[in-house]
Amino acid sequence: MSVDTIKQAIPDYAKDIKLNLSSLSNDETLSEQQLWGTFLASALASGNAFVIQNMNAAAAEHLSNEAINGAKAAASIMAMNNIYYRFVHLASNKDYQTMSAGLRMNVIGNPGVDKIDFELWSTAVSAINGCGMCIDSHEKQLLSHGVTKEQIQTAVKVASVVQAVSAVLTAESALSGTAKQQQEAA
Repeated sequence: MSVDTIKQAIPDYAKDIKLNLSSLSNDETLSEQQLWGTFLASALASGNAFVIQNMNAAAAEHLSNEAINGAKAAASIMAMNNIYYRFVHLASNKDYQTMSAGLRMNVIGNPGVDKIDFELWSTAVSAINGCGMCIDSHEKQLLSHGVTKEQIQTAVKVASVVQAVSAVLTAESALSGTAKQQQEAA
């Protein structure tokens, strides 16, 4: 189980996605921990079991247990925060912007890994989940700590490719299930 296993599962019509996955897995813009934590957090956010299992196996070759837990924590807390803050941002009633969220978010202050890496993973997950307010907040933190726009862009490219892989493989699974159902019905 690995990135190669994922690449083998990608159909020919999504060759660009496969090539992007391959090149990003060798990208040197980010540290090894940043890169593989981004891959893992993005896979978790994508929701595709096959991608999650294989990316977890691949990430385990590059990350400490603390970093694996940090990537999981980033995906977990952003699953909540991205929904909440996207609502706050999109709601016509701006009163919500002045109200306390009242949600536990302790892991953000103490993620168990380098805070910058956690912020980068949170940015990638926020991009997948489409929360502009969270993207802006995490980007501001990253830039203030010397992370370059190119590094942020790389994390978001990883997120976009992992999400595309997940979408393709989920669609293929659904299509093969539909074909199977049609054969059984005939």
